[in-house]
Amino acid sequence: MTETRPETRATLDTVSVAAEDPARDQPWADLGLKADEYQEIREILGRRPTSAELAMYSVMWSEHCSYKSSKVHLKQFSEIPQVTPAGRMLAGIGENAGVIDVGQGYAVTFKVESHNHPSYVEPYQGAATGVGGIVRDILAMGARPVAVMDPLRFGPLDADDTHRVLPGIVAGVGGYGNMLGLPNIGGEAVFDETYLGNPLVNALCVGVLRHEDLHLAKASGVGNQVILYGAKTGGDGIGGVSILASETFEDTGPAKRPSVQVGDPFMEKLLIECTLEIFAAGLVAGIQDLGGAGLSCATSELASAGDGGMHVDLDTVPLRDSTLAPEEILMSESQERMMAVVEPDDVAAFLAICAKWEVDATVVGEVTDTGRLQIDWHGERVVDVPPRSVAHDGPTYHRPFARPDSQDVLQADTAEALPRPSTGDELAATVLRLVASPNLCDKSWITDQYDRYVRGNTVLAQPSDSGMIRIDEETNLGVAVSTDCNGRFARLDPYTGAQLALAESYRNVATGGAVPLAISDCLNFGSPEDPAVMWQFAEACRGLKDACLELGIPVTGGNVSLYNQTGETAILPTPVVAVLGVIQDVTRRTPSAFAAAGERILLLGDTREELSGSEWAHVVHGHLGGLPPRVDLAREKALAELLHEGVGLLTSAHDVSDGGLAQTLVEAALQRDIGATVSLPGDAFLALFAESAGRVVVTVAADRADDLTALAARHGVPVTDLGVTGGDALVVDGQFDLPLGEIRSAWTATLPAALG
Repeated sequence: MTETRPETRATLDTVSVAAEDPARDQPWADLGLKADEYQEIREILGRRPTSAELAMYSVMWSEHCSYKSSKVHLKQFSEIPQVTPAGRMLAGIGENAGVIDVGQGYAVTFKVESHNHPSYVEPYQGAATGVGGIVRDILAMGARPVAVMDPLRFGPLDADDTHRVLPGIVAGVGGYGNMLGLPNIGGEAVFDETYLGNPLVNALCVGVLRHEDLHLAKASGVGNQVILYGAKTGGDGIGGVSILASETFEDTGPAKRPSVQVGDPFMEKLLIECTLEIFAAGLVAGIQDLGGAGLSCATSELASAGDGGMHVDLDTVPLRDSTLAPEEILMSESQERMMAVVEPDDVAAFLAICAKWEVDATVVGEVTDTGRLQIDWHGERVVDVPPRSVAHDGPTYHRPFARPDSQDVLQADTAEALPRPSTGDELAATVLRLVASPNLCDKSWITDQYDRYVRGNTVLAQPSDSGMIRIDEETNLGVAVSTDCNGRFARLDPYTGAQLALAESYRNVATGGAVPLAISDCLNFGSPEDPAVMWQFAEACRGLKDACLELGIPVTGGNVSLYNQTGETAILPTPVVAVLGVIQDVTRRTPSAFAAAGERILLLGDTREELSGSEWAHVVHGHLGGLPPRVDLAREKALAELLHEGVGLLTSAHDVSDGGLAQTLVEAALQRDIGATVSLPGDAFLALFAESAGRVVVTVAADRADDLTALAARHGVPVTDLGVTGGDALVVDGQFDLPLGEIRSAWTATLPAALG
């Protein structure tokens, strides 16, 4: 029996009441709507909305759900072919996650999303539920989630608020992922003062499925049943997506509800296994996870993408809190919930599987031929809307954007004039200072809280250039994934900065021997109401589109996170780019660490005087200005092809990026305590610390150096012989001799000293 709720029919704001009472004041502004948006809702409905409809529109038309400020720029990604020489997309933008064909009848789905603001408010739960949400997006495509990654951004390491949010965020990412039994195979942890008060928590998940197991989010088939299953619906998460503070909520519920969702990873694990068994039994006609906007999103998106009609009875929704009003039930972002569309003859079998896994499941509605989303409460209609108007036809803003005049001043202030170390001792001291800096130091304090090898199919994980997972244990087919972004480069030039983020992620996947196939992005920016921020966003999108066209890889989907700023200070523009690649045999991958003593060390690519935006300028001088490194996408593509062809010849490969060649040599040496002796051509300082793109340090057996040189020549990639591996020090001929022990002490001490 449905328990009695505190509302009465006399006070319920129904569709009929709304039609008879058009002048009632409504808290549309408190719900984050603009006056013209509220008027548009009235025009769509031909009346004022009910309070439940108003809440649905407010959250679905929010920036987070509707992309109303960004979609005019995102639409250019559709210009990129979905079938490219690299791969074929089976599902793309608009679905819960992109799906790419990786061969042998397998497909891989992956996506990266943000959970930034909740993670500032409540670090543990904000980060944990960010992981939970992206995992359900992958599950909803019909895939088994197999790995997660976590690109993170924090304020200065010594800031009090960083000490508040970082431990909780890391614990939330690790706690939720570990309890799901999903390896965390990569990510980033970057520190910059602009993220103070606005940390970025981006979460990525990878899933694997057979082609025939692909599922889409649509409610088709009149008479098919709509089943809500998973956790019960509670008051947590109301206001988590947009500002949901209305008189109705205050009057009918507790005085204060948490704005951040509360996660239950054990329930999510049951939900995953239950859903996969349901898929295997062929019982689902359509499916959608419940994340941002909860039932409002799931019902409207399923109906809009299907036959266009759905009826739901809110009295049947299992609740944790009997005081919830209909608006709150529709808005709740309680975690670990899914909604499935099931043919009537399959309902009993569906419910039986849910019972087996001890997962609550309830028929809450059915697909109709009305073309309307109709929702009842206590026998009265509280929602009667065209579902597409809620889910897909929200407002589109053409916000003004303009390159700020200050950009010229910023770019003119180059790092090339900054004082540089000149002696060997000064160069050695600079190496030690950089390896101990927050962005370049050992991140084991973070990654040791993650299980990187659970499930037994992790091939590469931190600190490798990319994460790699085996997806077929018989053929050893695998995929590699990397996430990257240098926000300083994007601040100096957002078009080039976005391309550099893509190029680095692309290169990281290639260093392991995988062929890059597709990207997902998480575009983190400040307020869209600032024309300078919108210019950054527009330029970044344009840069990604142009780069994808030249590299021949599609954008499978992603996420936009705006309003990331504290007061008037926007974060560095941070277009995080994830690249996924395929490798036919993971047993032949190329590691990033030096493999043995006595091997030749070679540098692939050109080094130029490119110091602006570098870690050296940032750490040593606190400087940001000039132009970022050049991008040569044709060279990046040739380099990736060389690295793929060089599998078996190369004994290691490690890309050169943040910190320059010095950091690359340090990381390659420290992983297995194998030193190196190198001779640097030209200016030793530039050779060590410039951050020119399109470079990789590789090693080969001593008698195979000529083979690599010939391979590089065929691909048009410059190659420089640097030296030889071996010993217990990093030796730069004529400059310095740094023992690995001293380097390791500096590299590993920073995070433990700061965080305990």
